Amino acid sequence: MPVNPYLTFRVATLEDVPTILALLADDSTSGSQHGEYGEAHRAAFEAIDADPGNELIVAELDGEVVGTMQLTYIPGISRGGALRMQIEAVRIASGLRGGGLGGQMLRWAVERGRTRGCALVQLTTNKARKDAHRFYDSLGFVASHEGYKLALS
Repeated sequence: MPVNPYLTFRVATLEDVPTILALLADDSTSGSQHGEYGEAHRAAFEAIDADPGNELIVAELDGEVVGTMQLTYIPGISRGGALRMQIEAVRIASGLRGGGLGGQMLRWAVERGRTRGCALVQLTTNKARKDAHRFYDSLGFVASHEGYKLALS
């Protein structure tokens, strides 16, 4: 897979949150559920930023934020007390999808998990996202479990 040497990754700042929301909203499956930037987003960012078990990451291309994902490090008793990493809210700007940036971003995340001592990387994706399923399969992820969610509001 080609590597774009101009794609860089960093922990997000509060100033990135409106751009992250725009990336999340630019999504046919879940775009309408993110809302306008407000105090709840600020509070969520501050909670993520203060938690050493969470990282909100942005991908930049030529100084512009073009991707995002949240990495959560989960300690557990199973797997011999192994640490696992959960990857959530993976997005690449719609005009750049299909060019290899998403793969580069996920490979970077997997390496970050290795660096932090994770034994397993996991993620979930909406069942309607057939292209995403093929994408994650191509990166070596295995659809080994069935996921469930229960909305509380």
